[in-house]
Amino acid sequence: MKFLKTLTRRNLLASALLAFASLAAQTAAYSAEIHVVTSGAFTEAYKKLVPIYEAASGHKVISAYGASIGNAPDSIPSRFARGEKFDLVILSEGGLEALMKDGKLVVGSRVDLARSQIGVAVRKGTPKPDISTVEALKQTLLNAKSVAYSASASGTYLSTEMFPKLGIAEQMQKTAKKIMSERVGAVVARGDAELGFQQVSELIYFKELDFVGTLPDAVQQTIFFSSALVQGAQQQEAAKHLVRFFTSPAVAEIVRGTGLDPAAKP
Repeated sequence: MKFLKTLTRRNLLASALLAFASLAAQTAAYSAEIHVVTSGAFTEAYKKLVPIYEAASGHKVISAYGASIGNAPDSIPSRFARGEKFDLVILSEGGLEALMKDGKLVVGSRVDLARSQIGVAVRKGTPKPDISTVEALKQTLLNAKSVAYSASASGTYLSTEMFPKLGIAEQMQKTAKKIMSERVGAVVARGDAELGFQQVSELIYFKELDFVGTLPDAVQQTIFFSSALVQGAQQQEAAKHLVRFFTSPAVAEIVRGTGLDPAAKP
């Protein structure tokens, strides 16, 4: 089984490389350094795709990471506030639109890359709670001694919309904690929280966790993670080229394998 998984992954990578084999010839005349900052939910897909793109194109991608929203020192808004320079940004639609409104991004350059949903995880070996219905989820939250949620888009939704909708906002103020500058999975893995809520793509890679599932449809939030060009970017054309790669059908299965749903239609 392990061999088959490895073989499948190699086939996917080979397919992606073949689909973009012409990139090397197209970009042989110059090699650009593309500075990108991306938020958590797209990170695993990004880390798999960037080496493939670099090998095929000859361009170099310089990466930075941070939350889509919030004032943590490494959040994307904080990075922009400090004047850090990027060519391309990838983050949740809400965070992107806020930066667009502030004039940080090029109007009309947004490209949706993937859709993401919120999931729940517990430490491996501990009982998996029932989150199959809205009422079951509510009881699970009320019974939990400690809950961790993201400081980014999913956490904002939970604390400002879902908890109040379930009528448990007051209780959650006592037992739930917003996690800054760290993945929720890491907090749950070391036993500092009983339940963890974050984008599925940010939870499923922790071997120390058991993935419980996604939120019920009635209280689920599906978020687009999108890219946009940064105002004053030095490598706009190369950045556009990278985005075309991220949205190519050739890499859709790689994106899907990280817990995301590619935004582009097959």
